Amino acid sequence: MKRQQQVADVLRHNDIDTPPAYRLLDVVAELGTIAGEVNETTGYGTDSTALSVQEDELGDALFALLALCEQLDVDADAALSAALAKYEGRSDRNGTPASGD
Repeated sequence: MKRQQQVADVLRHNDIDTPPAYRLLDVVAELGTIAGEVNETTGYGTDSTALSVQEDELGDALFALLALCEQLDVDADAALSAALAKYEGRSDRNGTPASGD
């Protein structure tokens, strides 16, 4: 994935090296920021039509996830392709992409 390589370049250029566990914490922290925005903009769920999430916050979460993929030597594009195939297979079998768990 081209974007994963760009993230890797930023990490390398800025000498940002951290263990995978810390990368995962960064992913969760970024998702927490998004969750906080959702809570605030929807009045803690009272008005789902008011939902708003800033694009740059989603970008931060994607950056953190791609950094984790890079740290774990996982090809993000291959991982996403496998996930899409899994969801499509479920949809074909069950009529829904949901796992049913």
